[in-house]
Amino acid sequence: MGQKKLQRFAELETFPNVLQFPKDMPGKWEEFFRNNNPITLELACGKGEYATGLGQLYPERNFIGIDIKGNRIWVGARKALQNNLNNVAFIRTQIDKIPEYFSQNEINEIWITFPDPQLRFSKAKKRLTHPKFLRMYQQFLVPGGFIHLKTDSPALFRFTKTVIEMYNCILHRESDDVYKEDTVSEELQIKTHYELLDIAESNRIFYLCFSLPGQIAGSEKDAILKEKIAAYERVD
Repeated sequence: MGQKKLQRFAELETFPNVLQFPKDMPGKWEEFFRNNNPITLELACGKGEYATGLGQLYPERNFIGIDIKGNRIWVGARKALQNNLNNVAFIRTQIDKIPEYFSQNEINEIWITFPDPQLRFSKAKKRLTHPKFLRMYQQFLVPGGFIHLKTDSPALFRFTKTVIEMYNCILHRESDDVYKEDTVSEELQIKTHYELLDIAESNRIFYLCFSLPGQIAGSEKDAILKEKIAAYERVD
């Protein structure tokens, strides 16, 4: 590990707005933030552009960025501290561990911003909008809580639309070219490091906002989903 990364990891240990693999946090976020304001998660937050950007837009709400890469979290956490964003925090952990950190109905909203689209068919279950993850989010997301996906991957956009339709999720808004819309909300104007890289080279940004049904179908429906996406994705 390079000297710069080592220094950042050491500094993370001193940041009051960063928790690394924390224990006994469910039900304690009001105490952590010192208020009972609604909480939004940014999953796979990278450098935390959405956590900090939303924190600036909505001082009456709390935001938590989650990522495993401490070197990236350092960037967002440092920005939050420099800008006195007391409503922004970060957790360093794996995404599949997040139910360990929140109680039922403790989270009001989720943003998934430019995640790895996991384009190989064999890795479809790692896509953060796969029903496996939706069931996990349902453990701590309030009923009707919004899930936002912003991506430059047409494949992930199509996959997520398929999931929304098959699993009876409620679609609230969609765009297959955000910046061509007549009006672009302040939330969608926030740009992440990965958006600026345009890795997918799609020259457009896709967006979906949806909420979960009361119950998400189980493994039998997942098998049908697998067959359906195999019909339009290259199988490896």
